[in-house]
Amino acid sequence: MSLAESIDAADLSTADLHSSLEDPALNSMNFLNEVANHYPDAISLAAGRPYEDFYEVDALPRYLYTFHRHLVEERGYDEAQARRTLFQYGRTKGIIHELVAANLELDEGIDVDPESIVVTVGCQEAMVLTLRALRAGPRDVLLAVSPTYVGLTGAARLVDMPVLPVSGGVDGIDLDELRTTIHRARGEGLRPRGCYVMPDFANPSGISMDLPTRRRLLALAEEEDVLLLEDNPYGLFYEVHSAGHHRVPTLKAIDDRRRVVYLGSFAKTVLPGARVGYVVADQRVRGADDTVGLLADELSKIKSMLTVNTPALAQAIVAGKLLEHDGSLVKATMREREVYARNRSVMTGGLAARFAGLPVSWNVPGGGFFVVVNVPFPVDDALLERSARDYGVLWTPMHHFYDGAGEVRSLRLSCSTVTAADIELGLDRLAALVSDELARPG
Repeated sequence: MSLAESIDAADLSTADLHSSLEDPALNSMNFLNEVANHYPDAISLAAGRPYEDFYEVDALPRYLYTFHRHLVEERGYDEAQARRTLFQYGRTKGIIHELVAANLELDEGIDVDPESIVVTVGCQEAMVLTLRALRAGPRDVLLAVSPTYVGLTGAARLVDMPVLPVSGGVDGIDLDELRTTIHRARGEGLRPRGCYVMPDFANPSGISMDLPTRRRLLALAEEEDVLLLEDNPYGLFYEVHSAGHHRVPTLKAIDDRRRVVYLGSFAKTVLPGARVGYVVADQRVRGADDTVGLLADELSKIKSMLTVNTPALAQAIVAGKLLEHDGSLVKATMREREVYARNRSVMTGGLAARFAGLPVSWNVPGGGFFVVVNVPFPVDDALLERSARDYGVLWTPMHHFYDGAGEVRSLRLSCSTVTAADIELGLDRLAALVSDELARPG
């Protein structure tokens, strides 16, 4: 008997389950994956996965051995301690926190106590832990730059934390609107706890904040007493110019008042299959007995009941790659940075060649994976499916990144996993779709 035939005998109703399960945000990733799986021959300009041609299976045991050697030679572990570290349940906050802290200081200029770091099962867990801790009661809400990474929206749904959108604007965030939204929320009896931002080559918009905007944002957060949740998966993939790179420091690097909770991931810089992320939560927390600890310690309590600990072998893979490159992911990702820069150039140049003179526009990010294309017709999931089926090209409708939005007339292209030739062919197919849509009557 099929599921359809057994509908009357269903064991549960969605009304008996958490309300978030019917929220579109929780279905977005599944839907996009299903479309891609259903049309495997379509060129995908949708996936935000990292470039994978440089991955080597032989590197994995090498990374493990490198970390094992580090434990014995650098940390002074005996063989039994080293084996136990790799094979057993581990410390809830992670076993590579010192290496993560060293990497942050080297690559990002972020100086933090290793004890303020919780190593997580991907950055998604870091988001859930942070939001679960901040959602103390029904008045607590989160602000987020719109369009927003759908994983953040989904995580907020799971912990029953409403998300109030703030326009990104041309500067990456509209600070006047942020302040107005905070005041409006408080006027309605709500308590804004923080604002989620992706200041470097944001997913999905590709927009970055300049340094003056970052400084003003930090000052506003201090004035309004809110935290900033800084997510930075793409920050290392900046444009390198002949005169040297032009890189803006992260919010956390210039945060001298502990206003920033820093969300990090090794998915794009090491490998996504490891599923290792982290959160830097160096905010001080006063307990009921007046003792003062770290927010990281509070997050580890939640993690201990969620994933217990991040798999030691996955952490060891990340640690091995860090150690092989003297702790620097900037050094470790030089080849990838060149690929992404070349692909972004091919994509934006290809858009100009195909759409010049048409009512189509796009942005030109200085790094990251994504380019947003604006068109004069609605872009929805039905159009995506038709694009995959009839034109052989995949992309991401931008409405997935707007919470409760109506009609959205833009789409996101990703340049991270495809070749230059595939980008050209994919853009040819996208141009055919756009031309046909523009020719439709009405």
